[in-house]
Amino acid sequence: MTRLVLALGLVFLWAPVALLAGFAFSDARQPFLWGGFSLRWFQALARNERLLEAAFLSLSVAAGAATLAVLAGGVLGWVLARQGRFAGRPLFGALAAAPLVLPEVVTGLSLLLLFVVLEQFTGWPQGRGVATVLLAHASLGAAYVGVLVQARLAALGRVLEDAAADLGASPLAIFRTVTLPLILPSLAGGWGLAFLLSLDDVVLASFTGGPGATTLPVLLFSQLRMGPTPEANALAFILLAVAVPLGGLFCWWRGGK
Repeated sequence: MTRLVLALGLVFLWAPVALLAGFAFSDARQPFLWGGFSLRWFQALARNERLLEAAFLSLSVAAGAATLAVLAGGVLGWVLARQGRFAGRPLFGALAAAPLVLPEVVTGLSLLLLFVVLEQFTGWPQGRGVATVLLAHASLGAAYVGVLVQARLAALGRVLEDAAADLGASPLAIFRTVTLPLILPSLAGGWGLAFLLSLDDVVLASFTGGPGATTLPVLLFSQLRMGPTPEANALAFILLAVAVPLGGLFCWWRGGK
């Protein structure tokens, strides 16, 4: 019975994805009508500069936002896990975790107002663009990275760090040789999670992006008003063909640990 429920759940999750991947090879102009096997839409995708530019921009923003999220979230998680009690710690922890529970519409509107106020008083940013989308995605990803790092450090305790301190290691040496290797898996997982969150985001990018910073999800969402296109199906299949093997490789690597 358990296996049956599991199989039904997997079918429910993956049947739409499989249909999308299958129709990417349809010769019909209508995106969800089978017209025979063809690779014409992959060729059309190679000539669609707008989609390719949006995909490259999304990948670039996701990589940059994930890197910033790891830097900020790693420090955030370390402070919450290792700095003990300090004035305002409950408020600091609540604010750090707020992006995890706030609706993205609220977060996007708040960031938009922040950028508008900064532009009025400092002159930066000069209009919404790639930088504002990058910072918006990094702020969301940092909250997730902070939770992962804090949980990792809380589970490990301070035994190894205290032992290194007893042996005369400086705080910097302790962090570099003990703490950082221990939290490296959490940082790597947080980077991947922040990357996927940025690559998938529509709401924050819609609020904080501008005419020159149209990411792939925003472009596809805007095109859906006119109906989906076969080129979008082909692009989705390429993303799946890259993501699924990488996910399987990561699960295999983690299973061998």
